[in-house]
Amino acid sequence: MKISLQLKLGQQLTMTPQLQQAIRLLQLSTLDLQQEIHQALESNPMLEVDEAHDADSSDASYDNDGGESNSQSDSGKDGSSAEVAGDTFAEQSSSDAAYEASGDESHWEDNIPEQLTVDTNWDDIYQNSYTSGSPAPDNDDFESRDAASESLQDHLLWQLNLTTMSDTDRLIAMAIIDAVDANGQLSASLDSILEGLQEHLEIEEDEVLAVLHRIQHFDPVGVAARDLSECLLIQLNQIPDTLVSEAVRNARILVRDHLPLLGNRDYAQVMRLTRLKEPELRDAIAIIEKLDPRPGADIAPSSATYIVPDVFVSKNPRNGRWRVELNPETAPKLRINADYAALVKRSENSTDNNYLRDNLQEARWFLKSLQSRNETLLKVASRIVEHQQAFLEQGEEAMKPLVLHDIAEAVEMHESTISRVTTQKYMHTPRGIFELKYFFSSHVSTAGGGECSSTAIRALIRKLVVAENPRKPLSDSKITQLLEEQGINVARRTIAKYRESLSIPPSNERKRLV
Repeated sequence: MKISLQLKLGQQLTMTPQLQQAIRLLQLSTLDLQQEIHQALESNPMLEVDEAHDADSSDASYDNDGGESNSQSDSGKDGSSAEVAGDTFAEQSSSDAAYEASGDESHWEDNIPEQLTVDTNWDDIYQNSYTSGSPAPDNDDFESRDAASESLQDHLLWQLNLTTMSDTDRLIAMAIIDAVDANGQLSASLDSILEGLQEHLEIEEDEVLAVLHRIQHFDPVGVAARDLSECLLIQLNQIPDTLVSEAVRNARILVRDHLPLLGNRDYAQVMRLTRLKEPELRDAIAIIEKLDPRPGADIAPSSATYIVPDVFVSKNPRNGRWRVELNPETAPKLRINADYAALVKRSENSTDNNYLRDNLQEARWFLKSLQSRNETLLKVASRIVEHQQAFLEQGEEAMKPLVLHDIAEAVEMHESTISRVTTQKYMHTPRGIFELKYFFSSHVSTAGGGECSSTAIRALIRKLVVAENPRKPLSDSKITQLLEEQGINVARRTIAKYRESLSIPPSNERKRLV
C-alpha cells in the first residue's frame, strides 16, 4: 500500500459541549429542568437568582396589540406569550425579561455555533440576564415530606403482632404474609408454603389452612385469598346475619359457583342454572359490584405523579383570540453575577482568573440555552394552538390531524427538535392539561375527500359506547357501520385497536342488565 497525503473538503455536524447542553435542556421536563437549574446555581458562582426583577415584573401581561393590561410599563423581550387568531402568529413582549443589554459588549462576544441552525432556529443575540418566573427551586421533595408509606406486609404483620397464637402458628402466618402480593392475593400455593415450612417445622396442611383462614379475616377483609372467587366470598361472608338478605345469598351462590359465566356477561345461562329471575339476578350483581377484588391495593397506593404545565392557553375575552403563555413558575429568574464577572481579567492567566473565566463562559451558554428552550417551546405551542383551535372550542371530536412535520415546517425547525420539545411538556387549556404530543395524531380519509384525526375517531367511539343500549352493546362492526354513515371510512380492526386504547372492553363484556 502506498502512503500518500490527500486534501478533502467536506461538511459535518459537530456536537460541541454547548450544543449538547442546549439539546439536553430542550428535552428536559419541567421538574427535571428545575433540578438542573438548582444544580447550576450551586456549582457555578457566576449565576444568581434575580429576585428583585422577579418581584417587579411578575404581574405584567399583554394583549394582542402589545399593550399592557396593568400598571407595569417596562416590559421584557423574551416572547414569553403569544396570541393566535386564524393563521396569524404574533409574539408578544412580556414582563419576564430573558436578557438585558450589557454595557460592555466585549463580555458577550461569543456566538452560538453555526451547527445549531440544522436543528433549531435560535437568535444569536446574547444578553446577560435570564428570567423565567419564580424563585430558585429548593431542595424539598413533596414525596419525601410524606411519611414512609406502609406496605401491605407491614400492615398485616402489625395485626399479627396483636393476635394471640402459638409460636408455630406465628411462623406459618409470617410465611403466608410474605407470599401475599401487592393486590392482596396469595401468590404461592399452600403446597409450596407447606413444603418450605416442613424443612423446619413438623406441621400438616390443615394447620396451614387454619392459619390462612385467620389471616383472610385481617384488615382488609379478603386478603391472602387464593383466587377471585374466594376473595369475594370472604367479603360476602363477613356481612352480619342480621343484614343478610335474599340478594346477598344469591350473590354468594353466583360468586361460588358461576363467577366465570358472570364475568362473560352470559346472563341467560346464569339465570337458567340458578333459576333466578332477572330482577333477582340484577340485585345480586349490584352487591357483587360493591366488593373489592383487590383488597390490598389501597393499603400502599402508588406514589402520585405531579404535573406542572409548561404552557398556559386561555381565550382573550376582548378579541376572542387564544393566548399562549409560558408558565412563569417553572424556573427561577437567573442572571450573571455582575460583581464576580467584573473580577475576570482577560490578560491574566492565574488559576483563580481561569476558574472565573470558565464559569463565566459556562454561565453564558447556560442562560442562552434556557432562553432558546423557552423561545422554541413558545413557538411550537403557539403553532399547535393555531392548528387545534377547533379542539379548544368544540372538544376532541373536532381534533384535526397533525404530525411533527407540519409543526416543523411552520416554525422552520427540524422534526427532531419538535419531538424533543413536545416530550414531557404539558399544556394547560380550558379543557384540561394535556401533553403536547397529545395534539399529534394520524389521519383517516373521509367519504368527502377530507381527513379526520384518529383522536377525533376515538372520541366518536367513546360517545357511541356511552350512548349504546347496555342490553345490546355495539359490536366493532356496528361501530364501523355507524362511522361510515358519518362519512368516516375506518376498518373494523382499526376500531378494535382504538377501542382497546380507550380501555373499552368488547361488546360481550359491556352487556348489562337494566
